[in-house]
Amino acid sequence: MKKLYEKICNNEEVRQSLSKLRQELKIEENKEKLLKLLDRKYETFTQLLTNEDAKTRKNVALLMGDLACKEFLEPLYEAYCREEQLFIRSSYLQAIKQLDYRPYLDKFKEKVTELSQIVLDESNKKHIMEELRALSDLVVTMEGVKMHTFTGYHEPSELMILTNRRHMDVTLEQLKQIVRLDTSKAKCMNAGIRIPADCLDKILPIRTYQDILFLVRGMKACEMNPEAAAGTIVESGLLDFMTARHGGKAPFYFRVELKTKMELDRKSAFTKKLSAEIERLSNRTFINTTSQYEFEIRLIENKEGNCNVMVKLYTIGDERFSYRKELIPTSIKPVNAALLVALAKDYMIEDARVLDPFCGVGTMLLERQKQIPANTSYGIDMNPAAIEKARVNTEAAGQIIHYINRNYFDFTHEYLFDEIFTNMPFAIGHKTEDEIYDIYVNFFDRSREHLEKEGTIIMYTHNKEYVRKLAKECGYRIIKEMEINVREGTWLYIIKQNL
Repeated sequence: MKKLYEKICNNEEVRQSLSKLRQELKIEENKEKLLKLLDRKYETFTQLLTNEDAKTRKNVALLMGDLACKEFLEPLYEAYCREEQLFIRSSYLQAIKQLDYRPYLDKFKEKVTELSQIVLDESNKKHIMEELRALSDLVVTMEGVKMHTFTGYHEPSELMILTNRRHMDVTLEQLKQIVRLDTSKAKCMNAGIRIPADCLDKILPIRTYQDILFLVRGMKACEMNPEAAAGTIVESGLLDFMTARHGGKAPFYFRVELKTKMELDRKSAFTKKLSAEIERLSNRTFINTTSQYEFEIRLIENKEGNCNVMVKLYTIGDERFSYRKELIPTSIKPVNAALLVALAKDYMIEDARVLDPFCGVGTMLLERQKQIPANTSYGIDMNPAAIEKARVNTEAAGQIIHYINRNYFDFTHEYLFDEIFTNMPFAIGHKTEDEIYDIYVNFFDRSREHLEKEGTIIMYTHNKEYVRKLAKECGYRIIKEMEINVREGTWLYIIKQNL
């Protein structure tokens, strides 16, 4: 860094040296080293903000942002105000974001208004939209988004309820029982259930769906082109849709999510361009932000190579799994645990004594209790951190479950259990397939000592071959097997002992 700094002071390879210095600052401790090297002689960099080379001005501005010295705020703002090269202006704003820029916040808000009224053409559109996004980011970061309140629980809506693809019937059956919709109008699509509804408040508590998306009037499938997609989105009924379901007026803040097999760099360029076009065409009725967004525009590439477009609302809270305060890398998703419970409910009994030998953070037991109340529930796990997290989650759920930090194969208990309900370990991290196989062997052997003769094993597994082979060899019979996820290779088994 010293050599690079000396080159800059001597006006040698300035632009390249600035760029290399920025690379050095990616190592955290180098920031303090460079500041010490500067010894508060900030004019070395501030004077370069007037350099005749535009890219040098850009590089030094970004470097000043990396260093985040408060003394840089005024020179950066002044350089931004006098900069005539459009492609550099957003770089000053990016640098200013690292500082306490409250003294200039009103100026930035005025600039947003000014730029929003400029007539854009191909020569200036890209860079002015970049500057607008950077300005908006400064305002939102400092002031936050004034989130709208969702009020549209009874607004007639066309919903896409995303579910497990192999078990849509579980959610559909709950819709029939709980919501009492005319399910003859429901259509089971590739990834979920499309259904009209005006009682969202009754649908939200259902535990087996993964997500709820909205189909907006006029937001039809469009070609995989950011300009065309933006036109379809803005010209649709999106503004009416948002206004009808929220208290307050525009602007609304959004993000874009693109589900596609496109390469990452192309995908990033597409979403960036699409977001800018939506802002421009909507006259900033819709404002793109990377945080504190209120809704997501989700584009899903279809078989024809076009985009299906839907909306996800973040103004709607999801409290179904609010107990889930803690987790570990192998934790099952609560919605998956809820699905397993729903699929296995006919094999459960009320007031049962339930044991989970590999309980993790307790999700399986907690979801089982919500479906059919148990008498007593025990969770065992060798990981002490998982047990502590399970206790936190159980307290948040308002349930009583007894957790023991122990190896299941060393566990003893004074009475037998009616049900063993568990998510079996699988090969991940340091665990090998041979170790997993041994766990299954020991599990079936040991479980005879803990399970009532008429008791039931309800098992979620990534290793169906082990279950099929070892259950039979160890004196059990498989009552039912259900594939849960083809891609992940997961199955649900209902198992009994041979009498």
